Amino acid sequence: MYILGINAYHAGASACLIRDGELVAAAEEERFTRIKYSAGFPTYAIRYCLAEAKIRPDELDHVGISRNPRANLGKKLLFAVGQRPGVGFIRDRLRNMSKVRDTRSQLAQSLNVDPRRLNATFHHVEHHRAHMASAFFVCPFQEAAILSVDGMGDFVSTMWGMGRGDRMDVLGEITFPDSLGIFYTAISQWLGFRKYGDEGKVMGLAAFGEPRYLEEMRQLVRVQSDGTFELHPDGFMHRARGATMTWSDGPPTLGTLYAPHVETLLGPANSDESHNWQDMASAINCRYADVAASLQAMLEEAEFGLVRMLYETTGQKRLCIAGGVGLNSTFNGKVQEQVPFEQVYIQPAASDSGTSLGVAYYIYHQLLGNQRKYIMSHAYTGPAFDDSETEAALSRAGMASTRMDDTDLCRTIAQRIEQGDIVGWFQGRMEWGPRALGNRSILADPRRPDMKAILNARIKHREAFRPFAPSVLAEATGDYFERDDPDPFMTRVYSIRSDKRDVIPAVTHVDGTGRPQTVFQASAPLYWQVIKEFESLTGVPVLLNTSFNDNEPIVCTPDQAIDCFNRTRMDVLALGHHVVRK
Repeated sequence: MYILGINAYHAGASACLIRDGELVAAAEEERFTRIKYSAGFPTYAIRYCLAEAKIRPDELDHVGISRNPRANLGKKLLFAVGQRPGVGFIRDRLRNMSKVRDTRSQLAQSLNVDPRRLNATFHHVEHHRAHMASAFFVCPFQEAAILSVDGMGDFVSTMWGMGRGDRMDVLGEITFPDSLGIFYTAISQWLGFRKYGDEGKVMGLAAFGEPRYLEEMRQLVRVQSDGTFELHPDGFMHRARGATMTWSDGPPTLGTLYAPHVETLLGPANSDESHNWQDMASAINCRYADVAASLQAMLEEAEFGLVRMLYETTGQKRLCIAGGVGLNSTFNGKVQEQVPFEQVYIQPAASDSGTSLGVAYYIYHQLLGNQRKYIMSHAYTGPAFDDSETEAALSRAGMASTRMDDTDLCRTIAQRIEQGDIVGWFQGRMEWGPRALGNRSILADPRRPDMKAILNARIKHREAFRPFAPSVLAEATGDYFERDDPDPFMTRVYSIRSDKRDVIPAVTHVDGTGRPQTVFQASAPLYWQVIKEFESLTGVPVLLNTSFNDNEPIVCTPDQAIDCFNRTRMDVLALGHHVVRK
């Protein structure tokens, strides 16, 4: 049985294919179109999934999309009658609903087939149910509490419930216009981060400030006695305008979400040109850093209200988290410190791209009643390229290389990193989700205090306040971090042990934390071996790991890796078993 899950007409368009409950392939559309957060219909991701499974479109048994136009219709109508939103808001909603309903013809057009040849049963899965399914049905727990928090989907911003075996039950939800995701995005826009997806940068800036504006934030978000929350109606624009995303041939965009009331509370918004974020000193003792810290503190306060409520109502010891806010790794790393959950699971594509995964497993388990058999223990679900393909790409680029076996490759790369080189590391299947996890990564020495500045100057060109992440051998996690819970997907921030912060300064943030990827030999043997070789040379089982890109989606193909290598100042490229040196 083949089931295709789709996330479409929203940022993070993606596709996922499962066969008899086992994951065959999953990928985001942006990796193929080269448009960050690509929206629209995931044509190329779907084609990849079918090619990976070696099946024809007419062999699909079920197809699902993570939108249900009929969900919460009564609440939508009550809102429209009571709030009288603008004509543009209603028009955009109707247009979006029309597209979602027409999934069969859109899929047929993408695959260049007659719609009558598609024998599959088509499903519409409510957005947050897809989020919840994406976390619980692939987690290693038989029972767990489930929390999904994001901006908005199918008129819902937050949903929570309980999973047991091959079933999950929804226990509650928070609907439009109250949304922690919209709150976080709105204040990020006030801070000057106006591009879609820039919200993640605010976590890095927050560490430089103090939550001096927390009381002002509490006027915007009101945590209720039952653990839920409400947004102040005067603080945000989406109640009348909506939070509609627009896209065409470029990245998706959102209109301004904060209202003038926010500037009354916090002062004039930051303009793009008014702050030099390339200067690290500009983030210290900065009003904007204090607002960022207050924003993060308010998000955590509200989200902990939900998590505590969920712990008390379910009695569960395990928690699954999903939704765009589920990528707030600072909050995620604090859950077990403040709430008695013993284990937390967050799949690598927790934001909307991951709903295609959730759709496929919701159909397989919740709708069809099949027992669970798959656990997502790694994120390597995208395209892979063999040695002949990497060699051909190098030949097209006119680049000489040295071919090595696994042992020599890992030893050579570790030596080059130890000697100060920056390495583009391209191996195996591409990762699922926003993090490079050792197959499409740039690697460097975490021991060098200047490595962060070097990477930004030569390759990444990122804001100076943003940290780089460590990859650590799973068995050595407790030696370097104050928690040793495994996190192969880099979704949680942990405190680095005080005696290790000077050992790995390039991946230690200003507040003494890091967002580790715990690397297991079983799931990432080649990457594990590189780190092990580096430990043999230096005594440090950690590498600096950042995504293989430069202000673009993470590279997918050998040609893209070569292009990024050539236009940046990397020193070494490990393309499969082929090594290129500048």
